[in-house]
Amino acid sequence: MSKFIFSLSLLLVSITGFAQTANDTTTAPEPVYKDRYGLRVGADLYRLTRGLYNDNYRGFEIVADYRLTKKYYVAGEIGNEDFTVDDDQLNFTTQGQYIKIGFDYNAYENWLDMENMIYAGVRYGFSRYSQNLNSYRIYDASGYFDETIFYPDRKFDGLTAHWAEVVGGVKAEIFDNLFLGFSVRLNYLITDKKPENFDNLYIPGFNRTYEGSFGAGFNYSLSYFYSAV
Repeated sequence: MSKFIFSLSLLLVSITGFAQTANDTTTAPEPVYKDRYGLRVGADLYRLTRGLYNDNYRGFEIVADYRLTKKYYVAGEIGNEDFTVDDDQLNFTTQGQYIKIGFDYNAYENWLDMENMIYAGVRYGFSRYSQNLNSYRIYDASGYFDETIFYPDRKFDGLTAHWAEVVGGVKAEIFDNLFLGFSVRLNYLITDKKPENFDNLYIPGFNRTYEGSFGAGFNYSLSYFYSAV
């Protein structure tokens, strides 16, 4: 009888040990998050709203990027601007379209399935536009005569400009697939076609050119991500 009890106890211990081993080797599968690849399209909020408080400006810009790899995105912007500048000596209007194309590199390490960006990138920019010289002033340095204002209303068509652009910015997902972004840009003018007896003082997409070949700009974007997955 004692042998039977001992054998039964040994069998129960063996069964318990086997069950414990089976439980130890069985683990829950870890969640797998796949990187999504697709097109993100939106608009520049700054250009859309600028006309609300500046009667001399009308413009829009469409922004887009496409994820190629885990870190690299093909990116670009396309837009239109109509801007009248009224300075102390000049009043002129610039009208035209522009396109920028390049890539962005995302330096931000996202957690799990997050898709935020802290990025740097480059662009090639091209613009085709016109300049209209509305008026200009001539001052008499001697002080004997009042300033003279001329109104030539002269338009220069078919102007073009090419430039390179360095970009830095962020994009954060505020709702599912909806991203809010901000970027700053430093531009270098490569070449431009100047109007006769005048200059390109403002280039759509490039901004002011008063500081020589360099320009700067920024944008606020709201975009939506269309996933290919």
